[in-house]
Order: sequence, then C-alpha cells, then structure tokens
Amino acid sequence: MAFGQDFLRGFFSVDGLRDYKHAAKTFRTNGYELAPRLKFLYHVSFTLNQAIPKLNQIIPLDDQKSYSLLVKTATLPSYEMEVSELNQYNRRRYAQTKIKYSPIDIVFHDDGGDLIRNLWYNYYSYYYKDPSQPYGNLSNTNGTVGLSSTATSGAVYTHRDIYNKARNGNDWGYIGEAYTDGFSQINTTGKPQFFRDITITTFNQHKTAQYILINPIITSWKGDTADYNQANGTLQHTMTIKYETVKYIQGAVGKTRPDTNVFGFADPAHYDTKPSPLTGRGGVASVLGQGGLLDTGIGIVSDLENRNIVGAIQRAGATYNTFRNVNLREIARDESLQIAKDTIRTSNTTKSIVNSPNAIFFPTPKK
Repeated sequence: MAFGQDFLRGFFSVDGLRDYKHAAKTFRTNGYELAPRLKFLYHVSFTLNQAIPKLNQIIPLDDQKSYSLLVKTATLPSYEMEVSELNQYNRRRYAQTKIKYSPIDIVFHDDGGDLIRNLWYNYYSYYYKDPSQPYGNLSNTNGTVGLSSTATSGAVYTHRDIYNKARNGNDWGYIGEAYTDGFSQINTTGKPQFFRDITITTFNQHKTAQYILINPIITSWKGDTADYNQANGTLQHTMTIKYETVKYIQGAVGKTRPDTNVFGFADPAHYDTKPSPLTGRGGVASVLGQGGLLDTGIGIVSDLENRNIVGAIQRAGATYNTFRNVNLREIARDESLQIAKDTIRTSNTTKSIVNSPNAIFFPTPKK
C-alpha cells in the first residue's frame, strides 16, 4: 500500500523546485539555540571600587555608565594551561600543573568629552606619584591650566639635582601606601583595587552571556598615532589588562530601561526606547497607539472590504500572538493616563507660549 501511495504521489505531482531546510532546522530550532552569536552585539561595563572614598565625586556615576558607549573592541578572556609531559615506560603521559589567564585588550574611542582620557588619568594618578608633580603653571590635578603661583612648587624638571639634598619633589613612581597618599584611604589593609571588575556581555535572542573579569589591573595603556594620511581615521586608546579570574554568567535581557541585569545597557539617556512607527498592525502591545489593537481592527476591516483575505488573516494572527498573554485593561488604563498627561502638558505649554511677553502669535502688549 505504501508503495502504491508513493507511486501515485510521484506520478500525479506537479513539477517544481524546493529548497532543503537544513539551515532552518539547525539554526531556528529551540529558539535559535545553535545560531552563532554576532560580534557587534555586546556591551562592556566597568565597576569602580566604591571602597575608595570620594571616587563618585571625582568620576560621576553617569560617566561610569558612559564608558561602555566608547568601547570600540573588546577581547574575550582566553587561557593557557601549563602541562608537563611525563614518561611512563616510554609512553607519553601529561599532567596539568597551572592555568594562566591571558591578558585582554579593550580599545576605546578618543571622545571629545575626554571621558576616557580622564578615566586613564584618574587611574594613573591613583597608583603613581608622577602626575602629582606640578609643571610650570599647570594644575597637578587634571592637567588644565592652573594658577601661576604653582610654578615654583613641586619638581623643577630643568634642574640637574642629583647631588642636591634640598631638591623639590622626591616622590615618584608607584604609590604603595594604604592611606594618606593618592585618594585618602579609610583602612590600613592596603590600597584598594581601582577596578572591582569589568564585565563583557554578549547578546543573542534576548539572552546574555557574561564574562566577569575579577580585580583587573591595567598593564599597558597605548595612545594612537596622529596621521595626516588618515583622512577618515579616528583616534583611539588601547588598554591591556590582566585579571585574577573569570566568572561566567548567563541570563536574559531585562525588561526595564535602563537594564537591571546589565549595568548601563539601554539607558534612555543614550538609547531610543520608543517603538518604531513602522511596526506592522497587530505587532504592538497597545490599545490606542499606532500598530495596536484599534489600528489593527481598522486594518482588518479595510482588508476585508478590499477582499484581501490573506492580509486580514495575517493581521488577526499577529494580533492574537501579541495580545495572547497581555493584560488589556492595564494597558488601556496606562495609555489613557498618558494621553491625559500629554493633553494637560500640551495645553499648559501652548498657553505659556501664547501669553508670554515674547509670544510669536499673540504677543502681550506692554503697559
């Protein structure tokens, strides 16, 4: 019977072409679990050590969130294992002895607001005494032009004072003290790490894979090359860091903005969180808004009037999927309140513009 059915199916089938579905079955199955992650979907966040007093005053929290926006490239952590080769009666045997965490590079854009330069300067001045020595009339804190009265204090770089006991500026190099130097410390257990951790987050299908680098230390900071031949080139900074260990975390992208799971990600200060107006009808979880329930209902009626049955079915199906697990009453209430607020705000703004002394349309006459 099976042979007969297969024969008839092949005999009466319509000639045509059909592609295989290998890629679809491989990469779309189980929510794209086998699909490769894309390189450009990533986020890097920097956690500064809050045990350092007044650090948030020197580097505001908004600046700390903005560092991720200036990351150009970031290397994921890699490892090297030390393996000893042993001889067991002329048979090679291998024994692991140690793991090494390879340094990684993070490349920053050289921004016009000097956020990255200030990040490096604060790190530099926290660990080393060199930038605290004044030069000429320059301030010893941030490199900006200071008072001329500071010109005679600190180091005098032009003097040869090898054998001079009264030379100014004896403190150079690394600051190992636990307190009273650099930023004032509140403990005597040693200098706190400048970075507590650096987290590299990759995204895929609303899921995250995070690499948390614990206690990172900068081992190299490289500036770029100014070049007249690079007409379209941009300056950058390259930071090489070592770290003590790596923590692996996986999760999901949060629903709130800014994201509560990934520090600094999707902050409305820099990210546009407004849905695109090009979203098809039925694809927006809204009652009164564009692409929402009311808009979709009008579209379905219009499709039926134009005898576009397929289009009407598509819109209805999209609407069902969008509103399947949505609380319509809560959405309608929130949208009604927002419309009322917008109406009041618009009314007050218009009234203030119309009645202002410099109003464009109806200027108030001077008495």
